Amino acid sequence: MAIFTKEQIRQLIKDNNLKEAKDIQGMLKNMFAETLQEMLEAELDEELGYTRYDYKSKQTSNSRNGHSKKKVTSDQGPMDLKIPRDREGEFSPQVVKKHENDVSGIEDQILSMYAKGMSVRDIQDHLQNIYGIEASPTLISRITDRIMPLVTEWQNRPLEPIYAIVFMDAVHFKVRTDGRIINKAAYVAIGINLDGKKDVLGIWSGENESAKYWLNIINELKNRGVKDILIASIDGLSGFSEAIRAAFPETEIQRCIIHQIRSSTKYISYKDLKSFTSDLKLIYRSVNEEEALQQLDFLEEKWGSKYAVAINSWKKNWVELATFFKYPQEVRTLIYTNNAIEGYNRQLRKVTKAKSSFPTDEALLKMLYLATMDILKKWTTRIKNWSIVLAQLSVYFGDRLEGHI
Repeated sequence: MAIFTKEQIRQLIKDNNLKEAKDIQGMLKNMFAETLQEMLEAELDEELGYTRYDYKSKQTSNSRNGHSKKKVTSDQGPMDLKIPRDREGEFSPQVVKKHENDVSGIEDQILSMYAKGMSVRDIQDHLQNIYGIEASPTLISRITDRIMPLVTEWQNRPLEPIYAIVFMDAVHFKVRTDGRIINKAAYVAIGINLDGKKDVLGIWSGENESAKYWLNIINELKNRGVKDILIASIDGLSGFSEAIRAAFPETEIQRCIIHQIRSSTKYISYKDLKSFTSDLKLIYRSVNEEEALQQLDFLEEKWGSKYAVAINSWKKNWVELATFFKYPQEVRTLIYTNNAIEGYNRQLRKVTKAKSSFPTDEALLKMLYLATMDILKKWTTRIKNWSIVLAQLSVYFGDRLEGHI
């Protein structure tokens, strides 16, 4: 329902001589201030039981006692209010509470801008230019620091007992540590539950990949309630396979084909790249593993003398590369690449690209958490063809899914 009719809006434009957008903002600021002022006066009327000058209705010893000045921050910028007082000091306004100096969503806006990768300087300029508010770097940092308990709570929240697929990957950032700027990896786990919904299970910051490090992460997932993972899709993270087998020995491991292509083709000269990748395509697009192995043999016959290192990497990792061949196409499409997590990583890089480095691990985690919360708002639908995928998974993992679907 519209607040004003078209005729009323035209009259507002005429009465206030509105010509530019800033004129509208000024009018809205004045209207908001006047509305707040009237609400405060009405609150005191309600408290005392009579309106100003209506002494006939007065049934209390208390009375008005002037006003106190107060400057508050609003979405329209800073504004001055006159807070009505009562003689006995019993009046406690609710529309603008005592000690409250902010009646806007400024904090939420700061967090939103921070989540989108804006620098502290950009946030300061935005608040100053749009709202006339001066926000120091210390204030902005203090506001963003308030989310750290939420980060801790989110990172330790209970998880579901079974995930159909879990994707693991790492995104690298520069972080200042002990006076030096070093590369640190943010390790991310994304899970698809039995309802076909994606979720970010956690983000962990570390310097080195190792089986021990990954085992700590996987055991953390177990401690948060994960009892089984049907398929784990990874990009060849060092030590991850050993760790997943130690914690979830029945989990199938699929190494990402796209990552494998990238890692092997870096050894190929540019003039051979197109032809070589075309031959690779015949391997991972084969109907079954038997055909794929034949295509791998053909690849070795054709290119082995020239690019043995690239081909040997396929042979060395074949067991984990070939996992997807045992499944129907709908499941294959989900697990043979890390597309689900690659898209998420691209969005993280987008919001952090303005940061050449982060001052602390905590600063990095704050931004990744806020960006993740923004991303998760869009993950509302199920994976495409999920009912078919789940039916197929129930054939392969029926005993492990019993009682859960």
